[in-house]
Amino acid sequence: MKKRWLLPVFASFMLFTGVGANNAEAATVADLTNTAKDYIGAPYKFGGTNISTGVDCSAYTQFVFSKLDISLDRTSRAQYQQGTSVSKNELEAGDLVFFNTSGSGISHVGIYIGSGNFISATPSSGVRIDKINDPYYWGSRYVGAKRVAQFTTDTKEDVKVVAKEDVRGEVKSSAIDFSYYASRGEVALKLAEALGLDTSDTNSPFGDVKPTSQYAGAATALEKLDIFNGDGNGKFNPSSPITRGQLSKVLVEAFDLKQQGNAEVFSDVSTSHWAKDYISILSSNKITNGKGDGTFGVNDKVTLKHLNVFLDRLTK
Repeated sequence: MKKRWLLPVFASFMLFTGVGANNAEAATVADLTNTAKDYIGAPYKFGGTNISTGVDCSAYTQFVFSKLDISLDRTSRAQYQQGTSVSKNELEAGDLVFFNTSGSGISHVGIYIGSGNFISATPSSGVRIDKINDPYYWGSRYVGAKRVAQFTTDTKEDVKVVAKEDVRGEVKSSAIDFSYYASRGEVALKLAEALGLDTSDTNSPFGDVKPTSQYAGAATALEKLDIFNGDGNGKFNPSSPITRGQLSKVLVEAFDLKQQGNAEVFSDVSTSHWAKDYISILSSNKITNGKGDGTFGVNDKVTLKHLNVFLDRLTK
């Protein structure tokens, strides 16, 4: 049974039309980058416009910016005509970056997120983060960049977010109380135990999980089942938290759950949300009842208590 790990998480606001950069006072760099990273692992589909079933590169950028109320044209070539040109050495997070991957002009677009990294929907891996100067591929195909909005970075909260989050969206352990919240490493351990997996092989395929790590056996076993595939840089990020939306997908695929009749409707899970179907399946199987206030808490970090509740219900 093939499984997949879809990493994704966060949120929104603002508006751009026409040519030139909009001074979007309400939206911050953190708003933009967190929203973009929300959909890491979302599937790629040429011509696709649905974040759940598949998007191409320009549909992804259009979707992310729409979450911030910024309007982008549909194709990468059309988006290249928007905004103002930015030189490579003056790139800022939120700038659109363009590439020639087909040999016939603009054919790929992504979102620059700082530190030489950009995020985009790729045919090979879906939404992922890559290096803009990657010598093996992207570096030689770079064409240019456009600034379609100006994102602010002057609040204390923004500084805090940028300081505690690295370019892959991995939140450092010092920023999260893992005696209360579940880390990806802890999820791997408990999930491997619940599935009864053989965790004796500690030769982890992940660059940040050494054979001596407590997570090595579980991470390796889950990777073999294609449940955990790591991020775009081959990292497992064991010290990152996981959201309830992300966990819903993991549990549905790990336990091969199917829809079982009616499900709860949660006010914070829109019909277009990438995790909607997974949450619906969990609810229909009586694995979750939400938070008791009509919401699921789709972007809330998973607590250890709730992780144990979910696994207990799944293994009864």
